[in-house]
Amino acid sequence: MRARPAPPLLLLLLGLVLGLVPATGCASTGPRTPRESPPNIVFILADDMGYGDARCFNPDAKIPTPHIDSLARGGMRFTDAHAPGSWCVPSRYGLMTGRYPCRPRNFRPGAGPVIEAERVTVASFLREQGYATAMVGKWHLGFEGGSETDGRELHGGPVDRGFDHFFGIHASLDIPPYYYIDGRTPLAPPTERIGASQTAGWTNIQGAFWREGAIAPGFEHAEVLPRFGQRAAGYIEELAPSEDPFFLYVALAGPHTPWLPENAFAGTSGAGLYGDFVADVDATVGEILAALERTGETRDTLVIFTSDNGPVWYPDDVERFGHSATGPYRGMKSDAWEGGHRMPFVAHWPARIEAGATSAQTICFTDVLPTCADAARAELPVGVAEDGHSFFPILLGASAVSGREVTVLKADASVLRSGPWKLITHLGSGGFSMPRRIDPNNGGPSGQLYHLRTDRGETANLWSERPDVVARLQGLLAPYLIPDPSRRK
Repeated sequence: MRARPAPPLLLLLLGLVLGLVPATGCASTGPRTPRESPPNIVFILADDMGYGDARCFNPDAKIPTPHIDSLARGGMRFTDAHAPGSWCVPSRYGLMTGRYPCRPRNFRPGAGPVIEAERVTVASFLREQGYATAMVGKWHLGFEGGSETDGRELHGGPVDRGFDHFFGIHASLDIPPYYYIDGRTPLAPPTERIGASQTAGWTNIQGAFWREGAIAPGFEHAEVLPRFGQRAAGYIEELAPSEDPFFLYVALAGPHTPWLPENAFAGTSGAGLYGDFVADVDATVGEILAALERTGETRDTLVIFTSDNGPVWYPDDVERFGHSATGPYRGMKSDAWEGGHRMPFVAHWPARIEAGATSAQTICFTDVLPTCADAARAELPVGVAEDGHSFFPILLGASAVSGREVTVLKADASVLRSGPWKLITHLGSGGFSMPRRIDPNNGGPSGQLYHLRTDRGETANLWSERPDVVARLQGLLAPYLIPDPSRRK
């Protein structure tokens, strides 16, 4: 386990003194002249972290996030960035493929790979362009035969979908069986059993929560996040000496449950056990950034930090701690409301991105693959990432990009965004927040319509007042609801 002898602020100050963390947010000084070769790309995905958890997105946040904040100071914040789903699997599918998660046939990772074998992914595409590709962390997109193993190789996972190297876990850290995978091979098969875990004072899906199930000998839940940070830093140090660029995807295991902050972070936030774990996640981000700095790769590396979906943070938690993990937005993980899918999103690339920039451009994880293609100076084949639109021009200073008429969200295509308008095809959150679903009244609205520019908290349902907008948006959504051979069955 990592030694964490000091809280985050002291660690940051120490890093500044030793030169491990530049005062400009990991940005080197000097003229903004890019190197001739494409940039390295490091994509860091937090798990269940809200828009309002990092102070660079929420000045009133009760959690210290110095490393994420430094990325924002030295790069660009996107304030209207969205996961294509509001829970783990759809978000990761959209990120890897550039396709909305309403499209795949199989959407059950326990039944097999969610990404088809022939599907181009961001990793396989970049590898074709000469990138070394590696992944550390949580996959949650399935393996052939499911996640059960007696030690035999697992196929259909990261190394069969474009990654040269993989070290991680099959799914969330509260879903058994619990074991590490290196490439295709489990480090040790899950031959033992562990009981369920919960924490007093929290709901049954918060705190140090995990489910009963099989576990590998010696596997410790609390060691997973620090081990991922160490492995990611190790990959950077291994890949940096090569003349070829690298793509590193770091899918962190936190702050998803179980909330298990290291001792150095206990009590460092004002948001209880959850906030302390977010601070630990931030320190892991700092560990990755420090590796880039040590190897001299900071300047020529595009680093993106975001989260896969909203937090498990109830209104009672907001009231108890005075911390809104979703900032000004309504809802949380799994919800159709903004708190479920509007994500903190930061891009940092000192050679090309102006420090301290902010963009209000609507973007989605499906845009990552075409953006990476532009960064690699390569053209995507026809039919690849059909739901993606490159935001690369935004990174270089453009105020907006054209091409995106709509953004379709949630695995069931129940949410559509077009400009400031947002359509939800049902009443209720559709997720964890109550009420989850509401039956329409006779003559009342059957769905929800919000104008986010004037009502970012989604408090005034305009469905009945603006039938013209409802009809237009339903027409835009219709093609995503019509079954065809490429859609989920």
